[in-house]
Order: sequence, then structure tokens, then C-alpha cells
Amino acid sequence: EGGKSLADALCKNSTLTSLDLSVNELGSGGGKALADALCKNSTLTSLNLFSNNLGSEGGKALADAFCKNSTLASLDLGSNDLGSKEGKALANVLCKNSTLTSLNLRYNELGSEGGKALTDALSKNSTLTSLNLRVNNLGLEGGKVLADALCNNFTLTSLNLDSNKLGSEGGKALADALCKNSTLTSLNIDTNELGSEGGKALANALCKNSTLTSLNLDCNNLGSEEGKALADALCKNSTLTSLNLDFNNLRSEGGKVLADALCKNSTLTSLSLYYNFLGSEGGKALADALCKNSKLKELNLRDNNLESEG
Repeated sequence: EGGKSLADALCKNSTLTSLDLSVNELGSGGGKALADALCKNSTLTSLNLFSNNLGSEGGKALADAFCKNSTLASLDLGSNDLGSKEGKALANVLCKNSTLTSLNLRYNELGSEGGKALTDALSKNSTLTSLNLRVNNLGLEGGKVLADALCNNFTLTSLNLDSNKLGSEGGKALADALCKNSTLTSLNIDTNELGSEGGKALANALCKNSTLTSLNLDCNNLGSEEGKALADALCKNSTLTSLNLDFNNLRSEGGKVLADALCKNSTLTSLSLYYNFLGSEGGKALADALCKNSKLKELNLRDNNLESEG
């Protein structure tokens, strides 16, 4: 009822530009009412509907409305039980809508099919700059097609694929895309089981890419060898400013080579190495590097067993 009342108000209001209705249990009925309102409202530019149990019916109704709305620029539909069908409906929106710049779909179940549909849309859309698909079970196939889309999309600057089971093959596909893409500045592929091959491929991509400024590789089981490959990349890369390597079992060897890289790299300002078993040797090497590096502003070494010597 509350959602429907707000929807009625939106039809009449001509000044509101931002509306946050996150975590309000609007349900499919509230979603439908808001969808009707969005077809009539011409001032709202930002709408947050995170965690409202909109479901399939609410999601589809809103998708239809977004095809007609010409003012909304930022939309958050995270955690709303949206599946592959809703993913396809939203993909259709991206093919027609020319105002949306930020779309947040985190914590849904779009799956590989929903991911593929959104990918096709990215090849046609020329306004979206930020896309969050965190925890959507995209899988290897979804990751591959998204990587293909990055080769042809020239507007997206921020992409979050955290926790999507991309695997090493998905990681390699994204690495190939980074070698060709020249617009993406922020990429989050936290918790994707990238492993050795995916990590090395991404390190190679960093040697060639000249636009990415932020990369999150947290919790990907990279290991010390991949740490070395990334360290080599940091010696060559001149654009990355933020790198997250938390929970990657880099150990002392990885810490040492990253320390060497910090002596040569002059652009990185934030480095996170939380829980990597760096030990006292890795800690000492990084401490020495800090005496030579004048650009790093943030360094996270929490829980690394540095001991008194480190």
C-alpha cells in the first residue's frame, strides 16, 4: 500500500529527482505501481529499489516502464529475485533506453542466459557507464560473452563481476578483452576461482592495457607465481592506481617481488594484501620498498604473520 501511494505521488510530482526505497518489502504489486508511475514521471533521475522482493512480475513491469522513461539515469534493482527472464527483459531496455548510465543488479539470479542477453545489449547501448552484476551465477559462459562485449563496447567504465564462478577460462577471456578495451577504468573480479592461468593472463593484460585504474582480484587462489607475474606487470603498467590481492596465498616470495615492483612503479596509490601469509621476510621487503616508493598512500598488510621482524 505504501509503495502504491508513493507511485501515485510520483505521477503528480514534478520536482523529485532522487528516490531511495531500498529494503521496503514492496513486492510485485508495489513494483507494478512504480512501473506505471515511471511511464508518466519526467523528473526522476535516480531510483534505488534494492531488496524489495519485486520478483518476476515486478521486474518485468519495471523493465517495460524503463523502455518508455526518458529521464532515469541511475537504477538499483539489486537483491530482488530477478532471474534469466528478467535479465533478458532488462537487456531489451538497454537496447532502447538512451538515458541510463548506471545499472546495479547485484545479488540476483540472472545466470548465464541473462548474462548473455545483457552482453548483446552492451554491444548496442552507448550510454551505460557502470554495471554491477555481483553474485549472479553468470558462470564461465556468461563471463566469456561479457568479455566479448567489452571488445566492442566503448562507454562502460566500471564493471563488477564479483562472485560469479567465472573460473580460469573466464579470467583468460576477460584478460584478452582488457588488451583490446580502451574505456574500462574499474574492474572487480573478486572471488571467481581464476587460479594460476587466469591470474597470469590478467598480469599479461596489465602490461598492455593503458586505461584501467582499479583492479580487484581478492580471493582468487593466485599463489606466489601469479604474484610474481603481477609484480612484473606493475613494473610496466603506468595507469593502475588501486590493486586488491587479498586472500591469495602470495606468501613471502610474492611479497618480495611485489616489494621490488613498488620500487619501480610510480602510479599505484593503494595496495591491499590482507591475509596472504607474507611472513617476516615479505614484511621486511615491503618495509624497505616503502622507503623508496613515494606514491603509495594506502597499504593493507592485516593478518600476514609479520612478527616482530616484519
